[in-house]
Amino acid sequence: MDAGAAPGLEGPPQQEQLVTLLQMWVVPLYFTIKLYWWRFLSMWGMFSVITSYILFRATRKPLSGRTPRLVYKWFLLIYKLSYAFGVVGYLAIIFTMCGFNLFFRIKARDSMDFGIVSLFYGLYYGVMGRDFAEICSDYMASTLGFYSVSGMPTRSLSDDICAVCGQKIIVELDEEGLIENTYQLSCKHVFHEFCIRGWCIVGKKQTCPYCKEKVDLKRMINNPWERTHFLYGQILDWLRYLVAWQPVVIGIVQGINYSLGLE
Repeated sequence: MDAGAAPGLEGPPQQEQLVTLLQMWVVPLYFTIKLYWWRFLSMWGMFSVITSYILFRATRKPLSGRTPRLVYKWFLLIYKLSYAFGVVGYLAIIFTMCGFNLFFRIKARDSMDFGIVSLFYGLYYGVMGRDFAEICSDYMASTLGFYSVSGMPTRSLSDDICAVCGQKIIVELDEEGLIENTYQLSCKHVFHEFCIRGWCIVGKKQTCPYCKEKVDLKRMINNPWERTHFLYGQILDWLRYLVAWQPVVIGIVQGINYSLGLE
């Protein structure tokens, strides 16, 4: 297999993901322009510009050794911000429904609007960030040659090389690193801790980047608070299909009602 082959984005699952991501990116833009939601439009534009640059860096050949960390840092930031917005929005809605807004002399409408907008921002950008992170992970890993979605890797992995970023591993497993530690999966392959956590948690991968053996994500949880991040990630994965295909479903239902003469 040629090392310069196209990145592993072929096959029905990847094509479906790209179509879904495109719908999530474009559909809200149409409604924000139509309804004059300039605040969302400005945030959407800023997110799109930075993410486009990150995507550009992730698809360059040869891949810079700094790019994987840059990619995972950006999408980890998006993930944490979306989580914070989602929690704040949910609490604001509960806060209003329980009537606590009256104690602070906040109008119920203002409090509920704040909660709904915050929750929407958190869920929307959380879903977008995770999908873009997964696509970037596929491109970068495929470019390095240690990973292939379908087929065998194009390069053999040395014991002192991280398959996620392609850089040398300096810290030994039994040593405490100044910046980060070295992490070993159950398949005995070793990685930079930040790289493998970015690959699995941010990039939505649950297999080893080299041998594709199943990764035990529970082993990566350093504290109980991180369990909520896994749950939040699963919620975002469920919502991505609802956000993307809802307009299609509504259109089909309206088309059926129109053809049957129903109102």
